[in-house]
Amino acid sequence: MAKPMTKTQLVAALAEEMGEDKKTASTALDAVVAIITKEVSEGGAVTLPGVGKIYCRERPERMVRNPATGAQIKKEADKVVKMTIAKALKDSVNA
Repeated sequence: MAKPMTKTQLVAALAEEMGEDKKTASTALDAVVAIITKEVSEGGAVTLPGVGKIYCRERPERMVRNPATGAQIKKEADKVVKMTIAKALKDSVNA
């Protein structure tokens, strides 16, 4: 498995794709991340065409087991961020 792309590598690739400098690409990437974070944290969802949908899902209160002691404890309701991968991306990976 290949190493994950770092933010620096992503900014460089984005700058090359946009035909802009790295500072502009970094600002654009930071803005996109901020928008996604704000929308999902408010309970909304963001669809990135060709990539997938990022959304927040609420999990109910439930009983969980402590693996070290085996004791059952009650875990409060919480929220978790999920992502559904777009079919176009799945197909391009499997092609």
